Amino acid sequence: MYVSSVRAGLPAEPGRSHHKISATVIGLGVVSLITDLSAEMVTAVLPLYLVYGLGVGYLQLGAIDGLYTGATAVLRLAGGHLADRWQRPKAVALFGYGLSAVTRLGFPLVGSSVAGLGLLIGVDRAGKGIRTGPRDAMITLATPPDGLGRAFGVHRALDTAGALLGPLVAFGLLSLLFMDYTSVFAVSFCFAVVAVVVLAVFVRQPAGVAARRPGLSWHVLKDRQVRRVVLITALLGVCTVGDMFLFVGVQKSVGLPVAVLPLLPLVTALTFMVAAAPVGKLADRVGRWKVFLAGHVVLLLAYALVAVSWGGWLAAALVLPAHGVFYACTDGVLMAYAGPLVPEPVRATGLAFVQTGQALGRAAGAVLFGVAATGLSPAPAFGLFAAVLAVAVVVGARW
Repeated sequence: MYVSSVRAGLPAEPGRSHHKISATVIGLGVVSLITDLSAEMVTAVLPLYLVYGLGVGYLQLGAIDGLYTGATAVLRLAGGHLADRWQRPKAVALFGYGLSAVTRLGFPLVGSSVAGLGLLIGVDRAGKGIRTGPRDAMITLATPPDGLGRAFGVHRALDTAGALLGPLVAFGLLSLLFMDYTSVFAVSFCFAVVAVVVLAVFVRQPAGVAARRPGLSWHVLKDRQVRRVVLITALLGVCTVGDMFLFVGVQKSVGLPVAVLPLLPLVTALTFMVAAAPVGKLADRVGRWKVFLAGHVVLLLAYALVAVSWGGWLAAALVLPAHGVFYACTDGVLMAYAGPLVPEPVRATGLAFVQTGQALGRAAGAVLFGVAATGLSPAPAFGLFAAVLAVAVVVGARW
């Protein structure tokens, strides 16, 4: 069995961590900031374009949302495994970032083709899948165990700053250039290339990684606790609604103007950015798994609020920040919890297993919600998912 010296989501020692955030973590955060700025320039208007521009139905939207979430799944494992086998997490991450950058050049070529858009989204998400495990493994290797929540919080805050800036830059360019989408795609590509250069030149691989000999990385699931984390995160993922659906659901259920739909992700991103580092520090002190589950409780309350279709702008003002708090409590916190459970020589693979289970669960959840929304309409479907998510949280707490 693979057993790490730090087994739980609690700090190794009580009290506040006094470790500085390493240059590797800051550098990876800057790379993620620029990459997300590039990505969100393209994806900010995607729900508006698909639903109101191309007339995509709920089943198709669920399939596309599922693809957006799940296309990373298998390649997360491949990226993590190769990073461990070659002991070159930085090189594998570079390939993933480069693959995503290339897709920016394809958007002007596919036009309004849903199939073409789906293919590009799949390739972009494949690049994200390849880079995520090695990147998060580098963060864990560069950070003492009792400071992982804070380190991941800082990284995710920088990452989300890019997600916040991307839509603003895109809308600014569209306003200045009279809706010239080709220019937006070109600028997005340039930002993506800058991110690759920053990673290649300025981010160092954590010292000692190349000297380690990996074990049988695919056997990491023999560890009971790692296996439980994978299963529970997958279960919780199945019970969550895709981001595209949530934003469309808020816009429709609470009666907001269609024109504000592309701006709704900004509220989520801003909340996530502000809350990520403080929540990460809190998780280090009170327990990372507790904070992870608490984030899902916040999310199911948001679903319930959308389900009752109450409050108009007030409901949106509650749901969207709650969505950001959910990400602050789960995204980096889960990696901070899972990282110490996996030995360093196979850490990229272990984290990739956790991420893959979550991605596959969320992809299935997006498709299932599409089916439910088609049969029930969005508001009752949100109520149904709030109920099943509550059950999943109880299961996660008992395990």
